[in-house]
Amino acid sequence: MTDVQLHLRFLAACAIAREAGYLVRTRFQARDEVLKLAFKGPQDYLTETDGEVEQLISARLAESFPDDSFFGEEGGGTFGQKLWIVDPIDGTADFARGVPYFCVSIAFVQQGRTEIGVVYDPMLDELFAAQRGEGATLNGLALRVSQVEDIRQSVVELGWSARVPYDRYAKVAERLNGLGAGVKRRGSGALGLVYVAMGRQDAYCELHINAWDAAAAVLVVEEAGGWTNDFLTEECFTKGNRVIACTPHLRAVLESAMDA
Repeated sequence: MTDVQLHLRFLAACAIAREAGYLVRTRFQARDEVLKLAFKGPQDYLTETDGEVEQLISARLAESFPDDSFFGEEGGGTFGQKLWIVDPIDGTADFARGVPYFCVSIAFVQQGRTEIGVVYDPMLDELFAAQRGEGATLNGLALRVSQVEDIRQSVVELGWSARVPYDRYAKVAERLNGLGAGVKRRGSGALGLVYVAMGRQDAYCELHINAWDAAAAVLVVEEAGGWTNDFLTEECFTKGNRVIACTPHLRAVLESAMDA
């Protein structure tokens, strides 16, 4: 694929993320006062908006790049050499509960490597975007990870998934607290990761996260000068993986802490 073709996909991903985000924000603001909650599994929320937004993104991408494959969290899809991976709403639990902390995540993967990552927070109008080798931006301004080197001065978000036994999560949290890190937890892995890219926090770690949640945001961190583990492995596409994203100086201590 030529640089021009890749850049066209980058521009399209940014535009489509904003359009999808506008739909998400509209549905969020017009939601019923009495929420009708649905679940795919324990603590795994589902709303009609998830499917609606995924269909919008899928349609827009198919119009522009009909030969590309598509895989979405809600509807699945196929894995090809030119692949879009989409989470229409990362942070559905907060969306469903009326908490304005969620995002749209769009990644483009070519031959198993993420080339484009776009994460859009529609409530703050923040578009995090990266194209491999071109750096990372927030609303067009360059991003860099923080310069924190000491774990005792760091803020680490530790994501939790019901797919992992709670005692493993608790063990990692205990280790991080013992090391002196400031540990927090929110409800969107994608936003947690891109917050590392801009220094709002120094690391994001999770023992298991799905490809659609993190593929785009991991690239944003890397292009902002951060370190990440080898996340998007072949197995990750269907089974997920653990993720560590941090300032480079925190790599060793976080890898050790995550070996629970």
